Parts: sequence; structure tokens; C-alpha cells
Amino acid sequence: MSEIHDKALKSAMNMLSRREHSVLELSRKLQLRDIPSSVIDEVIESLIENNLLSDERFAESYVRMRSARGYGPQRVRLELQERGIGSELIGCYLDEAEIDWYELANEVRSRKFAEDVPDEFELRAKQMRFLQYRGFSHAQINAAMNGMDD
Repeated sequence: MSEIHDKALKSAMNMLSRREHSVLELSRKLQLRDIPSSVIDEVIESLIENNLLSDERFAESYVRMRSARGYGPQRVRLELQERGIGSELIGCYLDEAEIDWYELANEVRSRKFAEDVPDEFELRAKQMRFLQYRGFSHAQINAAMNGMDD
């Protein structure tokens, strides 16, 4: 193996030791280190063959991590797409996550605003915009604003 290949493999392994990465993320990070694309392709292929790099594992951990931080399914979906994960895989892991998105929206609203749902239009709109920014659907937001679980 060449010195460049060893450098690329070592860099990739260091990144993967900290957290899961998608194939696209890892490729981009290696490109920033001025590693030729042919070497990047070899390293990525090797990591996938050895089950050290997996978009499936990345998607699963990413959904779990972002939902735990209070982000809704729409935001998580968009972020996964930006990281090169396919729509079918995203849908699979969002569905398998066994997360009650309605309950999460209600918890996030309560945590942020620490009060009952306000009656004033401006305050309600502010809370609804916050939940929308966090990636919750209109149905989930309405349920959270009406104090319902679904």
C-alpha cells in the first residue's frame, strides 16, 4: 500500500473511532485532506467490506441522537438526506425508531417554554414556529399546542 493510502485509512479510522459517519460524510472529509478520489474510493470500499462503515448503522444512530436532542422527523430526514442517506433507508429508520413524535413535540415545547400553552396568538405562534424549526409536522405541532398526545 502507498503512503497516501495509509494516511487516508488512518484518517478515516480516526474519524470513525469518534462517531459513525455516512459514506458521503467520510468521503467529503477525506477530500478536504487532499487525498485523491481514487484512494478515497479504495479506502471507503475497504471500510464497507470490513463492516467498519455503514450507512444503515449511521442512519440508525443519527435518528436516535437527533430525536434525543429534541428534533422532529422532518428535520432529521432533511439532515440525513444532506449526509447522503437514501429516502428509503431514512424512512425505514424513522419508522423503526419507535419514537412517539407527538409526545416528543409536546416534551420539547414544555421544556423550552416551561409553561402551559398560552392563549395569546403571538405567544402561540412563537411556540409553533419553534416546533416547526425543530422539524415537527403540523399535526404534531397542533397536538402539542392543544395538549393532546395524538
